[in-house]
Amino acid sequence: MQRDFPSDPRSRLKPAAVFAVLAGAAVLAGASTFALSNPDAPDKPAQAPELKVEHAPVDRARTPAGSFAPIVQKVAPSVVEVFVTSKAERPEMSGDQSELLRRFFGRGGNPHQFGEEGPAQRQHGLGSGVIVSADGYILTNNHVIKDASEILVALSDGRQFPAKLVGTDPKTDVALVKIKVDKLPALTFADSTETAVGDVVLAIGNPFGIGQTVTQGIVSAKDRVSLGFGDMDEDFIQTDAAINPGNSGGALVDTEGRLVGINSAILSRTGGNQGIGFAIPSSLCQWVMTSLVKNGRVERGYIGVQIQNLTPALAQEFKLDRINGALVSELVPGAPADKAGFKSGDVIRQYNGQPIKDASQLKLQVAQTAPGTKVPVEVIRNGENKTLEITTRNQPNEQKLARENAPDKADGHKEALAGVAVADLDRNVRAQIKVPEQLQGAVITEVNPDSAAYEAGLREGDVLTEINHQPISNAQDAVKSTENPTTSETLVKVWSHGGSRYLTVDETPAN
Repeated sequence: MQRDFPSDPRSRLKPAAVFAVLAGAAVLAGASTFALSNPDAPDKPAQAPELKVEHAPVDRARTPAGSFAPIVQKVAPSVVEVFVTSKAERPEMSGDQSELLRRFFGRGGNPHQFGEEGPAQRQHGLGSGVIVSADGYILTNNHVIKDASEILVALSDGRQFPAKLVGTDPKTDVALVKIKVDKLPALTFADSTETAVGDVVLAIGNPFGIGQTVTQGIVSAKDRVSLGFGDMDEDFIQTDAAINPGNSGGALVDTEGRLVGINSAILSRTGGNQGIGFAIPSSLCQWVMTSLVKNGRVERGYIGVQIQNLTPALAQEFKLDRINGALVSELVPGAPADKAGFKSGDVIRQYNGQPIKDASQLKLQVAQTAPGTKVPVEVIRNGENKTLEITTRNQPNEQKLARENAPDKADGHKEALAGVAVADLDRNVRAQIKVPEQLQGAVITEVNPDSAAYEAGLREGDVLTEINHQPISNAQDAVKSTENPTTSETLVKVWSHGGSRYLTVDETPAN
């Protein structure tokens, strides 16, 4: 490492994007205009809906070998069409999004309607929904009804009713609407935590506006996260049952006709189904729905930590025998975790009695903890197990709950801090890269693209705050900390883009 003076620390390389496709509402050309209630003034129901929930797992010994017709006949009346009217906007599509990242809402057969030859005043779309209570509550996706000025629900028997918005939760892509009808055929909820990979499932919805359609597949995976949907609480069920435009908000059911998920997204290179679809688990939908009915919004717990996933190299540096858990890289001063005695470098292994597999799982567990709840948290600190008690609070608007950093995917490669130049953090540099006044460290002014440090993720403009667990106050500290290394690996903590993360840099010579 060498000491240098900053050129322009703002110059940075963005991480590679993860592409996923929202299975959005299919757009209908020439759709009628529906006079409906204003969703900006949602009704607050007098009482919570009565849901039918069965916690027993599906009877896997009785999977139908011949026909799914009896299940479809039972479930189909509970899946509805959701028509929305909203202001049309010209779809925005960058070059690297055109192949994999495409919102289905906004493309159709009439170019005048969708802004391809000029702006349109109104746009009509179609998605799906699921009746979950006999008195008219219907689950769908947030992206189906987002910005809708009018919502209409069409039942399978042909009746149509205006719908009023109860609430939405963009973080889970769940929305709840209500129609004024009684004695509706509501679906029974399954306990999605009991769903297993390999279970047979059916997807029911209204793709492309052609009418109700059923597709069959299996649960391909569970607990899918980090799919590139931004700041969402992700915990998707993956299925190979065909999901297409218009299926959004529809039902994913098991072989007993119980709801295991709400279809939400697909991963595709073509914009159509390629066998990788995602559904929001029914248990997560229940939590969101209860919060929306009770409060009109979702109240999430908050503990004030920034976390990241462990990698094999990080686990080795922290003397861990496995990579399960969430690594605490930064604490919000005065937040619940700070008050409870958490420290940077702690590895959270259990939260409220539940094992923690990774950072995304912890983020979701914390979010679903009611504010004001006291929970035990098991951490590993310097190789020792500790149990701390933390009291959650409401998530502040200006903070992100348990924010996740991109994992260090390139550690374990050759070399370390060779090729890295640093400088002191002066007032001008702090202003340029918006470094908090209380943060101490050394700013990276240069990283050789051929170095292991670059491979590990260090970039110009990052601020080194720790090297091998030793705090860094200035450039001189950073240089001294890299002299006479005793191992081929270096553990560094860096601040960038408003948060901190740990990285390991391996300088083992290539064979």
